[in-house]
Amino acid sequence: MQSLFINQITMYFKKIFILSFISLCFSFYATGQNVDINILKSINQSETTFKNNFFKATAQSVTVFNIVAPASLLTAGIINHDKQMQKNAAYMIGGFVVSSIVTQGMKHIVRRDRPYVTYPYLIKRDVGGSYSFPSGHTSAAFCTATSLSLLFPKWYVIAPSYLYAATVGYARMYQGVHYPSDVLVGAAVGAGSAWISYKVEKWMDKKHKQNKK
Repeated sequence: MQSLFINQITMYFKKIFILSFISLCFSFYATGQNVDINILKSINQSETTFKNNFFKATAQSVTVFNIVAPASLLTAGIINHDKQMQKNAAYMIGGFVVSSIVTQGMKHIVRRDRPYVTYPYLIKRDVGGSYSFPSGHTSAAFCTATSLSLLFPKWYVIAPSYLYAATVGYARMYQGVHYPSDVLVGAAVGAGSAWISYKVEKWMDKKHKQNKK
């Protein structure tokens, strides 16, 4: 059981780095064109006042989304003396920590400049921060969306959670701070981190129950 668990984690990180490599290769070399920048340009330069305000608010809401979701579960768990709900909150926090570590590690390994740095004609609508690849906002949003979907597998949780996460990814492209491949890999990192954390929580819970027998 333990070796299977370790293999699952190893496979996750292998898939993330393979996806990252493929994304970068596709971005720079596929069909002799820079597909990444062509897609980004079409999104970034279709400007309206509504989009400016809406996508700015969407991007800024990620931090709140990632704090409120586990905090609400934890608070409800404490009020109702529900230890499982408290564990679920801890699992969500764990997934976010893993996602953040992987994202920041990849940023400093790949060291990809922000799109507006490489292509000055792009409209910069937000402060980009550090390196571009992968998208931290998208990773965080997909991490929490996946956590909620695993904990509450109902369509009325899954659909709005992933719609929100996808909107965050689109917002970061519209703001000119991420390429499509940044968003794609960010989504994979976030969702994968949540899934791994979920499996860890289930494995630890099972081991705890076995030890009590």
